[in-house]
Amino acid sequence: MSDCCALNGRYDLVVIGAGSAGFSAAITAAELGANVALIGHGTIGGTCVNVGCVPSKTMIRAAQALHGARAAHRFPGLAGEANVVDWARLIGAKDELVTALRQKKYVDLLPEYNGVAYLEGPARLNGQGVIVNGDAITAGKIIIATGSSSPAQLDIPGVADVPYLTSTTALELRELPRSLLVIGGGYIGCELAQMFARAGVEVTLVTRRRLLPESEPEISEALTGYLRYEGINVRTGLAYRDIERTDRGVELTIAAEGAEEVIAAEQVLLTTGRSPNTDDLGLIEAGIRLSDNGGIAVDERMRTSKPGVYAAGDVTGRDQFVYMAAYGARLAAQNALNGDSLVYDNAAMPWVTFTDPQVAGVGLTEEAARAAGFETRTSLVSLEQVPRALAARDARGLIKLVADARTDRLLGGQILAPEGADSIQTMVLALKHGMTAKALGETIFPYLTTVEGLKLAAQGFGKDVAKLSCCAG
Repeated sequence: MSDCCALNGRYDLVVIGAGSAGFSAAITAAELGANVALIGHGTIGGTCVNVGCVPSKTMIRAAQALHGARAAHRFPGLAGEANVVDWARLIGAKDELVTALRQKKYVDLLPEYNGVAYLEGPARLNGQGVIVNGDAITAGKIIIATGSSSPAQLDIPGVADVPYLTSTTALELRELPRSLLVIGGGYIGCELAQMFARAGVEVTLVTRRRLLPESEPEISEALTGYLRYEGINVRTGLAYRDIERTDRGVELTIAAEGAEEVIAAEQVLLTTGRSPNTDDLGLIEAGIRLSDNGGIAVDERMRTSKPGVYAAGDVTGRDQFVYMAAYGARLAAQNALNGDSLVYDNAAMPWVTFTDPQVAGVGLTEEAARAAGFETRTSLVSLEQVPRALAARDARGLIKLVADARTDRLLGGQILAPEGADSIQTMVLALKHGMTAKALGETIFPYLTTVEGLKLAAQGFGKDVAKLSCCAG
């Protein structure tokens, strides 16, 4: 599209970045009647649809199908087997899905909004607006939504000389490696380690701390056990000495329990987080401050340190989830056009790790609640107490809830369960509306569902749930 919708060459709003955050900001502004320039550079659609959520989750689900067949023996009288017969074809199907969603959810949307002009090219701030391909664009307000890239810098000696995979390139492999070393125990590392292991790759997963370090320790410990049970060599609490390329692949030297050890693999995958895309935007010259993690510093109303310039999404270095990017960008657009009245609120922000079992959480952990000054009570319930898990003959997992000991108000919750991702929204609503553990425990839940485990966990603050009858009665 051209810039035909600008008024006298001036836009009400210029949005830099055409990913989820950028589209959210542009659409919101257009719905408010603004003339918007949406500037993209590279593949339209950003991280989630192109190299993040969509491609990784379809591959994870494919690997889960393999595991599901092999695990059929948990039901007496059943047996099953499944194998990868054409990895390249599976990768091709993933690429087709990405292309279709990018077309439907991004490219095809642009003509639906007459107030949005799409401009392609690298953008840089100047005194009065933005420069794109050498052309100056005057803007009333600006939103920066340029996202992030992976991997974040990793301080292992020798890493710059090793041909490593990223979460993007790993999902582009046309042939499976025989062995894979995954460095990083966050959600990306755990998800991809399990996915490749289920596809038949010998996987070693290493991390300096523990798996999912932001999760409850009980969740982390249980997930570690489940991954090891599937044959993944999980190594935690170690130090990286150096990494080097060899004739057979790579070798990582680690220090663990007072001794050094070498881990060899055909390929190495770095999953050490994502870095905000802030280079070449002219931020420092424009007087825009960066935070310690390299992201653009914003206040609670999405404003940067430069008046009239806002930022949202991964480029801010916080809450790097596609739905939070869209939410923050929507607020930024509304504030930019209507007087900065809205405040960013992530107190009830859900998060999900798509391992199997899945990990999902919202609110404060027990440690974070205590650090915030709360006197806490907790309830920990194994999935062995959840009828749904027993019927499915898959009791891997647990549920932990945290409540204020003085008021009984729920402060947070985490679920480790095969269907945990689809259950966490109940906890989101409980926290958003200030529910107590007692109130949640008295709420009617459908029987033989994973989400019923939340009711059991809520009742677990005051009862031994093992002594309850069905339906958590």
